[in-house]
Amino acid sequence: MLGLAGLLDDERVGAAEPIEVHADHPLAPRSPHFPPRAKRVIWLFINGGPSQVDTFDYKPELARRDGQPLDGFDATTGFFAGSVGGLMKSPFAFRQHGQSGAWVSEIFPHLSQHVDKMAFLKSCWTDSNNHAPALLRLNTGATRVGFPCTGSWVTYGLGSENRDLPGFVVMYDTKGRGMPKGYAQNWSAGFLPGAYQGTGINTAGTPIENLARRDGMTEQEQRAQFDLVARLNGRQLDATGPAGDLQARIESFELAYRMQMAAPDAFDLATESAATQQLYGIDDPASGHFARQCLIGRRLLERGVRFVQIYSGGEENQKSWDGHSDIKGNHAGFAAETDRPIAALLADLEQRGLLDETLVVWGGEFGRLPIAQKGDQPGRDHNPHAFTMWMAGGGVKGGVTHGATDDFGFRAVENRVSVNDLHATILHLLGMDHTRLTYRFSGRDFRLTDVSGSVIDSVLA
Repeated sequence: MLGLAGLLDDERVGAAEPIEVHADHPLAPRSPHFPPRAKRVIWLFINGGPSQVDTFDYKPELARRDGQPLDGFDATTGFFAGSVGGLMKSPFAFRQHGQSGAWVSEIFPHLSQHVDKMAFLKSCWTDSNNHAPALLRLNTGATRVGFPCTGSWVTYGLGSENRDLPGFVVMYDTKGRGMPKGYAQNWSAGFLPGAYQGTGINTAGTPIENLARRDGMTEQEQRAQFDLVARLNGRQLDATGPAGDLQARIESFELAYRMQMAAPDAFDLATESAATQQLYGIDDPASGHFARQCLIGRRLLERGVRFVQIYSGGEENQKSWDGHSDIKGNHAGFAAETDRPIAALLADLEQRGLLDETLVVWGGEFGRLPIAQKGDQPGRDHNPHAFTMWMAGGGVKGGVTHGATDDFGFRAVENRVSVNDLHATILHLLGMDHTRLTYRFSGRDFRLTDVSGSVIDSVLA
């Protein structure tokens, strides 16, 4: 009975408290600053800059003023100053949904059924109109490389509830589109210990490269090899003193060894019921790849992974939500890939009793201009002055909207939300005070929100 109790506790089956691990383990579960609303996060990163005025920020004035110039517009706001056109109405119809009456574009027929779970942040803004620095800004709080991302800060602050899987997992686009601009810097641990960086997963093939044991090697032989390497590395640490990179490498070997059993199970969707696979649209040619990622994300969350980030869209412009041309075709195509799986994720988390403890975040690095980018098939250029994000679950008040843009969706004008405000709110929902979550590096204390940021109280349940 004692052995069974220990096994059940280790596997988190019926356990009320986090698993016990050594105190010096970098991913050991740690207590938050105050009781959390959420225990885990899944961030659906809409890579490329989704257009707020074609998704969730309905602007009827755009239709009335279609083709007219935007008075006082600075042509250098976007990225292509020589292609500035007039105001352009959305090519999509909008309708109100749910008890909250939220306006949603027709490209989201499934997500529109869940608006009463969502808190819309319609007044987000950033300070870069270029993808790579804007991606870094939203992920790390800074527009330059070398800083820890949100997932790294969260796992640094809270640890993980499963010592056999990474605490922070990232899934990038799997339709041959590559990683987002900035690549793995978007999920870097920066100056934090390497154990907190995101583990990139490719769900189109072998999820984690070089994880399987070599053919012909037994488990006992591999364990002996790891033990020998650990002893040699330990001698090096004894001789040189603490070394963050080496300590992270030692832990990565041990984690990889444990993952050989845990990871294949987490990624095995064959164990899911036919009804669940149909809900996500696993067999849908348009959305199947993203559906698999969302379903794997749910499986990782319920196994104790603290932070999961899934990217829709890759590096090149038209291979992401970066609709410089043909905004209608671009956004309709990517919405068709993500709408059903994300709606299924919300429904699945809710029916499993996980949504109340899981914070779901949707959004990209900036928005798009309400004017046309001229071309054979008009699109929209980058807009750092306004974009929309939404959150659901994990202590979020559903069916509310915070902030607003002007009549054209060009600038955030009411209750503006900075990237620091967004990060402060995410940390708050996880039970952490963003001003107290710090790490001393290069002679000063750093934090995710730098020296600013306020919790968005209006979206808290």
